[in-house]
Amino acid sequence: MGSRKCGGCLSCLLIPLALWSIIVNILLYFPNGQTSYASSHKLTNYVWYFEGICFSGVMTLLSIIFSSLGIAFSGYCLVISALGLIQGPYCRTLDGWEYAFEGTAGRFLTDSSIWIQCVEPAHVVEWNIILFSILITLSGLQVIICLIRVAMQLSKILCGSYSVIIQPGII
Repeated sequence: MGSRKCGGCLSCLLIPLALWSIIVNILLYFPNGQTSYASSHKLTNYVWYFEGICFSGVMTLLSIIFSSLGIAFSGYCLVISALGLIQGPYCRTLDGWEYAFEGTAGRFLTDSSIWIQCVEPAHVVEWNIILFSILITLSGLQVIICLIRVAMQLSKILCGSYSVIIQPGII
């Protein structure tokens, strides 16, 4: 019980320690607040190893960062897929290759009688609707899962239930 409480206290320090490591490492590039030393590569060799930025800083926050990136990238997929669904397919019509339903603001989705405007490729409207809808669903689920992961990770760190102490036999 005592080690768990101590581990909780230590874990809440991870974020500020990681942020301070990043800040301090960045400051090493600017001795006495001057930028000329960094630009002329007149710094200690070990400054260029990014130890405070990458390893003591970012790597500590990596799990939260990847979950946050998962939110961003899945969200991007969701938005782009929705825009693709609303725009409609690029297809050959009697007037040539075009976005036949671009000006309909997605109303073509509920009026299958106008889908015949797309002559080629065959069934391209159905193909786009089904696949973009699947992408929207999958990326929406990914956003939700990543949001839950970030919330859980932050609560573990901030509420002290994340143990920094490794316990033997627990994987």
